[in-house]
Amino acid sequence: MRKAEGRRQKAEGKRQKAEGKGQKAEGKYPRVAFVIAAGVLCLTMVASGQAPQAPAAGRAPEIAFESVMDALKLPPEMNFGEVAGIALNSKGHFFVYNRGRQTQLFEFDKDGRFLREIGKDLYGFDFAHVVRVDKDDNIWCVDEGSNMVIKFNPEGRVTMLLGRKWELPEGRPEQPPAGSPPPRATLNSFNRPTDVTWDPAGNIYVADGYNNSRVAKFDKNGNWVKAWGDRGTGPGQFNIPHTIASDAKGNIYVGDRTNRRIQVFDGEGTFERQFDNVLQPWAICITPGPNQVLYSSDANSGKIFKLDLNGTLLGTFGSFGKQPKQFGWIHEIACPSENELYVGELLNWRVQKLLLKPPR
Repeated sequence: MRKAEGRRQKAEGKRQKAEGKGQKAEGKYPRVAFVIAAGVLCLTMVASGQAPQAPAAGRAPEIAFESVMDALKLPPEMNFGEVAGIALNSKGHFFVYNRGRQTQLFEFDKDGRFLREIGKDLYGFDFAHVVRVDKDDNIWCVDEGSNMVIKFNPEGRVTMLLGRKWELPEGRPEQPPAGSPPPRATLNSFNRPTDVTWDPAGNIYVADGYNNSRVAKFDKNGNWVKAWGDRGTGPGQFNIPHTIASDAKGNIYVGDRTNRRIQVFDGEGTFERQFDNVLQPWAICITPGPNQVLYSSDANSGKIFKLDLNGTLLGTFGSFGKQPKQFGWIHEIACPSENELYVGELLNWRVQKLLLKPPR
């Protein structure tokens, strides 16, 4: 599984290099030609009925920031493995979904002190993907390996299950060969799910995921409602919907990773718009409060992109690497406020607290 991830990253690096050459060549043409071309493109989009897209990256300002490396303090005998997930509840407690010798869920208090392990030796813990916390402080783990979404109450007891783990006598499901048609998706089941979010009414949306290329919707009681999407590049289609988030109005933002875009839908799955100025969206997070912004991370460059909810790029920061203020495959972002972020990294086995200092 991780070898496949590495092959995808190598291919993506070649694609980015080719794109860089194209961007350099574009700079040779006069600006007037660009304006004319842009006008023709806009007329074409209107005539064809295409949904509007956010402006390309352009020259977004670089956002200054500081990093706190020891925000979370493990006991002396413990270390993180790959930090697949990081989330906070209303009390400021941290939850880390960790790929160690086995999948583990840790809780830390608001000062970063280790409190407990939740769900020790749980049957549904197989290969951690993300952890999220809802408005009632329930903790939701999306496990790519067991094909399950697991809900814990704040006390750490399992209270809801979506999906079902493969049966041990039959063994782990065989993965389709590269380039083969995606397997048939079925109701109430997942095939390597990646993320979960909720709308204001409590409906549940699961990004499903590596093989099914769709979003599955459940009501607040866990009953199946519908699904939308299939493998492809058009509006409402996906190629690895890797991350998902919602805004205060109930719009659903899907990080369509391999298609290098964020697609936005209403709660019924109607396509509204897309942003293609974030490279590959591995993790997205939308801040709380009346003036919401979106953060999206790209693994290859190590960059984090800040956008408004219309897709306007407000700034970027970060780079790929192993040092403080560098990132090795950010897999989840927690954003309790606009200028305070927490990121979990796969390659560097750590959590960084980021304090942003945007220009005034």
